[in-house]
Amino acid sequence: QVQIVESGGGLVQPGGSLRLTCAATVNFYVIGHMGWYRQAPGKQRELIARISRDDSTNYADSLKGRFTISRDNAKKMVYLQMNELKPEDTAVYYCNVAIGVTAETASSNYWGRGTQVTVSS
Repeated sequence: QVQIVESGGGLVQPGGSLRLTCAATVNFYVIGHMGWYRQAPGKQRELIARISRDDSTNYADSLKGRFTISRDNAKKMVYLQMNELKPEDTAVYYCNVAIGVTAETASSNYWGRGTQVTVSS
């Protein structure tokens, strides 16, 4: 009933930029907040940013200023603009979507399979 698909990852040189896209397909339910997370090999998955339906956001302190999250409620998509990329940004990037009967009560989290981002010369 729910499908989350990330795209836009790839290989980029340090200092470069990428824009990730997450497309959500849901049946019957409403999407609440959406977010981006990442996980490097051997490390825990970490929050990058979250965004609500009214476009309120919160970012990981270490990434704020370089990464920007945005969403399109009509298209059921969320984006992550990544600038000034560093080798330590190399990870699998995951999209997270909360759904429910209403946006206010959306609490069931769904994840995409992830998209690889590699920052290297």
